[in-house]
Amino acid sequence: MKNSFLKFIALIAFISSSLFSTLAYAASPIPVVASFSVLGDLVKVVGADRVTVTMLVGYDEDAHAFEPKPSDAKKIVASQLMVINGLHFEPWAVKLAKSASYKGDILIASKGIKPLAKQKKSGHQDEDHEEAGHHHHEHGDQDPHAWQNPNNVKTYVRNIAQALSKIDPASAEFYKANAQTYIKELESLDSAITAQLASIPVAKRKVITSHNAFSYFGTQYQVTFMAAEGVNSKAEPSAKAIAQLIQQIKREKIKAIFLENMKNPKLIEQVSKEAGVTVGAVLYSDALSSKAESGASYLKMMRYNLQLLVEGMKHNS
Repeated sequence: MKNSFLKFIALIAFISSSLFSTLAYAASPIPVVASFSVLGDLVKVVGADRVTVTMLVGYDEDAHAFEPKPSDAKKIVASQLMVINGLHFEPWAVKLAKSASYKGDILIASKGIKPLAKQKKSGHQDEDHEEAGHHHHEHGDQDPHAWQNPNNVKTYVRNIAQALSKIDPASAEFYKANAQTYIKELESLDSAITAQLASIPVAKRKVITSHNAFSYFGTQYQVTFMAAEGVNSKAEPSAKAIAQLIQQIKREKIKAIFLENMKNPKLIEQVSKEAGVTVGAVLYSDALSSKAESGASYLKMMRYNLQLLVEGMKHNS
C-alpha cells in the first residue's frame, strides 16, 4: 500500500513538473530578431511557439537597400537572439547591433556553407560599374544568396536549432526534432526540383532576372541565370552592360525573363521591351511575400519559383 502511494505521489510530481515546464515555455518565448523574412520563417519553423520573431526587413522588401531606423535598434535590444545571413548580405546588421549596445547572441545562419564567388558576368560586368564610378558593392567576392539552394538551408536550420538550444537548453531536443522534420521537407523539395527540371534540356535552362540572386540554384540544378543587375541590387548596370544582355537574349532566343518581388520593374521591363520578349510573372528572391501571396514561406517560395521557371524555360529555343 505504501509503495502504491509513493508511486502515486511520484506520478503527480512528474505530471506537475511537465505541466509547469510547458506553461513556462508558453509564458516566456524567446524573443528573436531576424534580419530578413526568409530567416524569420526558418526561425519560426525551428522555434515554433517557443519563440517570437521580429524581422528588420519585412515581406517584399529589399535587404540590399535597407536603411535602419532607431526603432530597429530597439527591436534588436529587446531580443535574446539576432539571426543574420552573413556573407556580407546585410553589412548594416552587425553595425546596428553594436550601435544599439546589443548584449544578446548573434547567429550567422550561413556559417558552415561554402560560398560561391559572385559572378563577374551575368548580363553586366563589374568592370563597367567601376568605370562608371560605382564602387559601392558590399558583398565582396562572395555571393550571399545561399538559401536559393535548399541543401544549404539544412545548414541554416541546424545552426538556428543550436543557437536556440544554447539559450534554452531544456528545449534542445524540441528544436532539434523540428529542424530534422524540416530537413526532410527540404530533401523532398530538392528531389522535386531535380525531377521537374529533368523535363528541360540543359541547353534550354536559361533565365533572365532582375539581379543575380539565383546562382546557388543555378549551380545546383544546372540553370544559367543572367541579370540586369549584379549580386547587389543597389549596383546600377551601365548602358554597355544592358546592351550586351539584350544582344544575348536575342542571340540565344531566351524567353524566360522575370521580375522580382522586391525590385523596381522598370529596368527589366526596359530590357524585355528592347529584346522583344514578354516579361513573365514575379519570382521571389531576397524576400518572402505577405501571407496572401504565393511566397509566404520558404517552401512555398521555392515551389512557386520552380513552377514559373520550368514553364518559362519551356519556351526557350
